[in-house]
Amino acid sequence: MSRFDVYAIGNALVDTEYRVTDEFLARRGIAKGQMTLVEEDHQQDLITALDSEFGMEKRASGGSAANTILAVAAFGGRSFYSCKVASDGTGDFYVHDLHAAGVSSNLKPERDAGTTGTCVVMVTPDAERTMHTFLGITADVSVAELVPDALASSGWLYIEGYLVSSDSARAAVKEARRQARAAGVQIAMTFSDPAMVRFFKPGLAEMLDDGVDLLFCNEEEACLWSGALSAEAALTSLRAIATQIVITRGKEGALIWDGRQAISVPASPATPVDSNGAGDMFAGAYLFGLSRDWSAERAGVFASRAAAAVVGQFGPRLSLDAHSALLRDFNSHG
Repeated sequence: MSRFDVYAIGNALVDTEYRVTDEFLARRGIAKGQMTLVEEDHQQDLITALDSEFGMEKRASGGSAANTILAVAAFGGRSFYSCKVASDGTGDFYVHDLHAAGVSSNLKPERDAGTTGTCVVMVTPDAERTMHTFLGITADVSVAELVPDALASSGWLYIEGYLVSSDSARAAVKEARRQARAAGVQIAMTFSDPAMVRFFKPGLAEMLDDGVDLLFCNEEEACLWSGALSAEAALTSLRAIATQIVITRGKEGALIWDGRQAISVPASPATPVDSNGAGDMFAGAYLFGLSRDWSAERAGVFASRAAAAVVGQFGPRLSLDAHSALLRDFNSHG
């Protein structure tokens, strides 16, 4: 039996969320619906403007893979997260929040000096999320953050596509993949964001190497990668790099390739409030299901319900009680 269900590596970022207007994004020249990497002074200027005009709604430890691994733990799974934060107040907050959620990690009380990364999440009335990210010290995440014993005793290695922008992170992914293959650990990866596929495709190809056991992406990312015009056509193309594939499609649900057949999973009903974290939750719920030996279809239906719950609230993480209720209801009624 594996010690951990999922071992993830990703960018550790403290998320701050704001409800904003489309007019604000236009006025600031911010590309809506995308993740943009920015420098620290730009991030601070943006935060000052947001605090003045709207006020912060939520603050939590985050990052794409972190949100996924937190979901695994909240559903009752065992998870480990390799990441890098600084020995500053923001880093202290991150470590406490992560460990309080039941996630094991490489993080220790003694950490390198620097600035912990932040992600400003701006949510417009149509529930679309737009992100500006200052990576800070997480840009230096490297092989040093890996914990080989934990990785070798895991069921899955989960790789965040946002790591592609860092040379040291890509080297860490290469080494993590090598360790995973040697230990018989299955490898999953997410493209994370259309901007990563659009601007960093060669780096993503390097991280994919000879392929993965499971690939997560949304429809836009799938089509950008493959050059296809539909999720169905993209699915066929992506089979060259992944044994199993999950393409999320928003209100159209998800399209899954389980290694033998294509499965269409309908979207669960939701009144959209905030799309931030929906894909991360889908991946976390899906990996949790696979770790319980569920079929791809059953895991997909559960993940769809969990993602809908996230979309229907403000913020990328559900409460522990909400996770428990979702799982209990699903196990009772299917």
